[in-house]
Amino acid sequence: MSDGVIQAGSRHPGGPVADAFERRIREREEREFSPLAVRSYPAQRMQPEADCGLRTPFQRDRDRIVHSKAFRRLKYKTQVFVAPTGDHYRTRLTHTLEVTQVSRTVARALGLNEDLVEAIGLGHDLGHPPFGHIGEDALDRCLADRFGSAFLHHEHSLRVVDTLERDGQGLNLTMPVRDGIVSHSGRAPQPATLEGKIVRLMDRVAYINHDIDDAVRAGVITTGDLPSGPIEILGETGPRRIDTLVHDLVEHSEPAGDIVQGELIGSAMTELREFMFERVYLGPEATREHAKIGRVVRHLFDHYCAHPDEIPDSIPPGALERRVTDYLAGMTDRFCIRTFERLSIPVAFAP
Repeated sequence: MSDGVIQAGSRHPGGPVADAFERRIREREEREFSPLAVRSYPAQRMQPEADCGLRTPFQRDRDRIVHSKAFRRLKYKTQVFVAPTGDHYRTRLTHTLEVTQVSRTVARALGLNEDLVEAIGLGHDLGHPPFGHIGEDALDRCLADRFGSAFLHHEHSLRVVDTLERDGQGLNLTMPVRDGIVSHSGRAPQPATLEGKIVRLMDRVAYINHDIDDAVRAGVITTGDLPSGPIEILGETGPRRIDTLVHDLVEHSEPAGDIVQGELIGSAMTELREFMFERVYLGPEATREHAKIGRVVRHLFDHYCAHPDEIPDSIPPGALERRVTDYLAGMTDRFCIRTFERLSIPVAFAP
C-alpha cells in the first residue's frame, strides 16, 4: 500500500473488501456521525485521483503527511527550549503527536470525523522553521527588511504540502485538510470545519500544558510559581488540566453546534497562557538565545540571497525571496547550526 499520488483514471487492486469499503464507510458515517461532521466521501482534491480501496481520503492524507520528509524533520525542530540536553523535552514532533491525540479524543466525543482531525493535526506544523517561534520571528524580520514581505508558519505549512513535498509535486491533500492546516494558528481566519477548529484549540491546550512540564523540568519555573486561580480551576497536573479542558470543551460544544469553551474554563486557560508568555516564552531562559538565533538566521538569509546558486536543486524554481525562504524554513535546528558554522568558522587545513 503506497502513500503516493495515484493518477486520475487509475485504480487500486480490487477485491471483495476493497470493493465494499467506501459503501461501508459511508453507511457507518451516516449512522454514527454528527450531522455537522465532514463526510469522508467524495474526496475534494486540487488534482482528481482515484480513491484507495482500503483507506478513506483523509486516511490517505494522513499517510502522505507521515511519510513526508517535512514530518520527519520535526524531530529536530525546537518546541520551546533550543537544543535541550535532556531526552524528555518536547520537540516539534512530539508536540504534533500530542495535539493530534487530544484532538482525536474531542472529535470522537462529538461524533466528528477523527480521520480528518488526525490528518490536520499531523500536518499543522510542517512549515515551522528551525528554532520554533524565535526562528519564525527572525525569518519574518529578514523578509520584511529585505523584501517587504512576511513569514507565517501556518501559511508555509500549506506551501509544504501543496508544493515543496515530493520534489515539487506536493501531496495533493484534500481541501478540508488543507484548510485545517493553514487555519490552525490564532493569527489565521477560523477553519471552515469543526474538525479544523478542534485542532486549532487543542494546539493551544497541548502546548500550554506540555510547556509547563518542560519549564518545570528545566528549572525555569516551579509548580509553586503557577498562578493559583487557574490551577484551582483546571487542576494541579498536566493530565488533570487537559482532562478538565477537554470535558469542558465537549460539553459546551455539543449544544452550541460549534467548538467553544465555557467562560470559566476558557478564562482560566487564557490566564495560564498569559503567565507562560511572561515567565517562559518571553522569559530570560527562553530569550537568552534570541539574539544569537537572530544572527544565525540573518547570516544565512543574507548569504543565500547573495549566493542563490548554493541553494539545492531540491528547492523549486521561483523568486529569490521564495527560494531562500523555502530553504531556510525547511532546515532543522542542527542543520541550521552546522550550515552557519560551515559558512562562518575557518576550517583548519593540513600543510
